[in-house]
Amino acid sequence: QVQLVESGGGLVQAGGSLQLSCETRGIIFSDYNVGWYRQAPGKQRELVAQIVGLSHTNYADSVKGRATLFRDSYKNTVILELNSLKPDDTALYYCNARSHFDSRDIWGQGTQVTVSS
Repeated sequence: QVQLVESGGGLVQAGGSLQLSCETRGIIFSDYNVGWYRQAPGKQRELVAQIVGLSHTNYADSVKGRATLFRDSYKNTVILELNSLKPDDTALYYCNARSHFDSRDIWGQGTQVTVSS
């Protein structure tokens, strides 16, 4: 069964850090771009960071210099570390896997991140 299982998130103070994990189940990692999106209330879902082709990582301008996305290949997991958190980082964060072949999207259930000022 294809599944993305997310963990992490919660309530964090501004300036703090968090780690979000996404375990990928039932997919061949190299067949997908895997990463994290987020959606704040009243806003569109946006890309946060994404591993492309196993070796290249894209970051949104809003998190560059504050975010690191990496893969734990032994656990089939991608981990997003986000530092110097701001209230604007408050959102529902979704793990995403997009197929290289047909651009089909697989989504996790979402995990809430709330940054208090």
